[in-house]
Amino acid sequence: PQDMTDQVINIISKHKNICNYIHLPVQSGSSKILKLMNRGYSRKEYLNLIEKIKTIIPDCAISMDMISGFCNETEEDHLETLSLMDIVKYDYGYMFKYSERPNTLAAKKFKDNVPEKTKQRRLTEIISKQREHSLMHMKKRIGNSYEVLIEGKSKKSSDFYYGRTTHNATVVFDKRDKKVGDYVNVKIKDCTSATLIGDI
Repeated sequence: PQDMTDQVINIISKHKNICNYIHLPVQSGSSKILKLMNRGYSRKEYLNLIEKIKTIIPDCAISMDMISGFCNETEEDHLETLSLMDIVKYDYGYMFKYSERPNTLAAKKFKDNVPEKTKQRRLTEIISKQREHSLMHMKKRIGNSYEVLIEGKSKKSSDFYYGRTTHNATVVFDKRDKKVGDYVNVKIKDCTSATLIGDI
């Protein structure tokens, strides 16, 4: 986030060949934890950046990385993470629990002092909230048509292809006479929290 400039956001908004998708790792919704992590931004600065992206690219999908149970994380810090997620409503998320890595600044400076059980519970709450938000975004796509680049055969059935929309959402659809590498327009008819389902 500290490297995401207005110039980059404006370029994305102007060019059709750049996906309307930004991965903006946050790691925590608590300014205290962000400072301990040496992230270089506060909660407020991060939210201001999100607001800027949503103003300049209204249809931009945003994803995050989130860590539960970083050193010295309190229940209040965790609740700030959940509230940040409710404000942003990310399209996707990559979520992990903290584990100490040797020779990192965190390992040298801090004690890994959040119990494993607490880390896991907080992670479960984060994942559950993200699933809700992902499903909400996917449902909004039903009925719309998107240009999709065919990437390959669906994992579940060789009768179907999969590809991605400009929002980096995976779509599964009928093959017809198309081939991998083609661009097709796909109309969305259904979804899960992770996948769109449609027809060419």
